[in-house]
Amino acid sequence: MAVRVKSHWWNEEQARSVPEIAGALAFIAWRLAVEKAINLHCERFVYEDDRQRMAVVQEYLVFLIQIADRLAYEILSEEDRRSLITTFAAKVAEHLQDNGRDLFGAGDYGRPFIALLDRRSDEYARLHCDEEGPSYPFLRHLGYELQCVMGEREENRWVIDQVMDKDGWEAYKQFANAFRNLFD
Repeated sequence: MAVRVKSHWWNEEQARSVPEIAGALAFIAWRLAVEKAINLHCERFVYEDDRQRMAVVQEYLVFLIQIADRLAYEILSEEDRRSLITTFAAKVAEHLQDNGRDLFGAGDYGRPFIALLDRRSDEYARLHCDEEGPSYPFLRHLGYELQCVMGEREENRWVIDQVMDKDGWEAYKQFANAFRNLFD
């Protein structure tokens, strides 16, 4: 099941600011991450609870922010790239805060995500991703992190393969296409 991603502006003649594009990217990334978490369940992987599902969503969001950073590097100045990624991450944290509060009640859900993003950014920085997409180690890192989140249940032992061979690559393709469309 693939989520439909709208990635064209209603009025294509109007110029968009970097923060506007970042907001659209955050919404698209959120939808893709949730769809990929749902897909894992549809593929018969088992979540213990909603917190574990939200942790999967967060790992996908980190992955997509890394993809955005690599794509932005190709087309934006350093200042615009930094602004885009910072605003994108902040908007994603807002989505997490709102949805975390709805699911789990009052609490801080955005700041822990930013801390996770900072840790993972150092890890992903050592991995290769270019115009052809993320490398095998890049996708493997996402799969590994999701395997850690999903735990050692028998039903979940192949989650890394699902992510590396199918879901991670699909998330990349959908997001990269949307990213390019928003900048056209």
